[in-house]
Amino acid sequence: RDACADFLEKNLHPTNCLGMLLLSDAHQCTKLYELSWRMCLTNFQTIGKTEDFLQLPKEFVVQLLAHEELETEDERMVYESAMNWINYDLNKRHCYLPELLQTVRLALLPAIYLMENVAMEELIIKQKKSKELVEEAIRCKLKILQNDGVVTSMCAKPRKTGHSLFLLGGQTFMCDKLYLVDQKAKEIIPKADIPSPRKEFSACAIGCKVYITGGRGSENGVSKDVWVYDTLHEEWSKAAPMLVARFGHGSAELKHCLYVVGGHTAATGSLPASPSVSLKQVEQYDPATNKWTMVAPLRDGVSNAAVVSAKLKLFAF
Repeated sequence: RDACADFLEKNLHPTNCLGMLLLSDAHQCTKLYELSWRMCLTNFQTIGKTEDFLQLPKEFVVQLLAHEELETEDERMVYESAMNWINYDLNKRHCYLPELLQTVRLALLPAIYLMENVAMEELIIKQKKSKELVEEAIRCKLKILQNDGVVTSMCAKPRKTGHSLFLLGGQTFMCDKLYLVDQKAKEIIPKADIPSPRKEFSACAIGCKVYITGGRGSENGVSKDVWVYDTLHEEWSKAAPMLVARFGHGSAELKHCLYVVGGHTAATGSLPASPSVSLKQVEQYDPATNKWTMVAPLRDGVSNAAVVSAKLKLFAF
């Protein structure tokens, strides 16, 4: 059993963490359960839209949505996930609506959304307890908007984010060090060294993993390598290499895929470039398939650019 659990832990992914959660709970695999649970909390933006979530037992849904460390950019996602779960089997689940509404920080929803969407929801209007919960949330929301005293209701309590801050890399010297900044203890903790020292690489987090791409290695050779740090298991592994070796590039996550943008590369026959020429090429990496794909290039090459995703778009500046 331990060997099977070890194998499953190594293959844990946002696309299967809900199934792993149920499996580990049924077979009392404590470590796998804890790792799966942490991944579910971290990747709620992804798992909350899946068929696996809709099929979860009520107890797991309540525990997940109510969790203090549930990572969500918008409380609307929590509310809509709860409603989708109810509607998936409405005849059997409508009675659980009040319990699920109590897991949502309703007073943290945008005011217009709370008034026009939530308060007007037919299922909520029909249930006295559900309607009372929403009315309480509206009162709390008004107090917040009017800055009228301290609001202590659970429906207005912000969630605790579980984000970690890591320090790595540099531009001047080769570096293989990784540090975790413990904000509570106010100290910097060394973690597992990067397997291959390098400089001028890019780093990006997707869920519980940190991806470092490219950079310059020994004798200033430009690298295609991709290393992945698993923050749950605290270990490094190698992913598929990029299509273009590059350094001084940017990277960002969008819809659970990794994008690398611009940078410099070594001169080659097929991709004429030099360290003084900025790249236009943009690549996309899908962690689920471990494959890289070229996507639409930039109009003009960039290097040392900041890259960020917002509203389903990438911005490089």
